[in-house]
Formats: sequence, structure tokens, C-alpha cells
Amino acid sequence: QVQLVESGGGLVQAGDSLRLSCAASGRNFGSYVMGWFRQAPGKEREFVAAINVDRGRTLYADSVKGRFTISRDNAKNTVYLQILSLKPEDTAVYYCAARVSVGVTTNKLGYAYWGQGTQVTVSS
Repeated sequence: QVQLVESGGGLVQAGDSLRLSCAASGRNFGSYVMGWFRQAPGKEREFVAAINVDRGRTLYADSVKGRFTISRDNAKNTVYLQILSLKPEDTAVYYCAARVSVGVTTNKLGYAYWGQGTQVTVSS
């Protein structure tokens, strides 16, 4: 089991940058693929980014590639999402998630553990 707690969200203006953090409990953080998802009101929760256990592979949604960067610090049991040039369409609740199986995936069903989310609101 793992507990995930997101932080770093807030109300920002279009063009601003933001870094989200996800702190994980437990002793096996380094064994999990970590992902970020987001969900806007009335929409399905969608994949944003993922990173494998050794930081050697990352995967991004087309809508965020080039602006978002996922990273992790296994010593701190933390995964980050650096967001540049925020757009109003980035407004959503952002969730981090942990995947037990090997290999990154965009499918939310592939992630076993979820945080409660952090709200990101981008004004124009």
C-alpha cells in the first residue's frame, strides 16, 4: 500500500508556471511507476504524464508535451510535475497515481493508488 498526497496547485494566470508535488508514504516508492492525471468538470479523467522507476522513460499526453515535465526523487518519495506556459484548458484537478506493474501506461486503470488531487485553475 502507498499513500499519495498532492500539493502545489492554485489559481494562476495564463502563461504562468507551476510545480506540483506528490508525496508518497511507504517503503516501496522506488518500485512504482508514477503518473499524473487530470480531470476537468464534466470530463473524463485523462492521462497527463508518467515516469518509470529508474527515471529512464517518460511519457506525455500530446496536449501537454513540450510544456509539462515529470520527474521524481526516490530518496524523498516524491514525484513532481513542472508546468510551463499554463493555458486555461489546463484547469483541472490534478491527481498523482502509482502503478505496481512494470512499464509506463496512459491507462488510468493501470494505476492502483491515487491521491486526493490538487486544484489548478488558470485564468485568461
